[in-house]
Amino acid sequence: MSNRNMYEAYKRVYRNKGASGVDGVSVEELKAHLREHKAELRAQIRKRKYEPAPALRVEIPKEKG
Repeated sequence: MSNRNMYEAYKRVYRNKGASGVDGVSVEELKAHLREHKAELRAQIRKRKYEPAPALRVEIPKEKG
């Protein structure tokens, strides 16, 4: 993954106002995390060793379902 590709992905999150997901990480926290761990993340992606954390499942109550 190139630096440009990572930067473009981050810009999209930032432009969309990057509402924190279930992990509660803000855009600013993400920016700091990426600065600190960018090289490690890129190496894992290139070696196909990167495994993102599973998304948390949230039950949405419905009237009839």
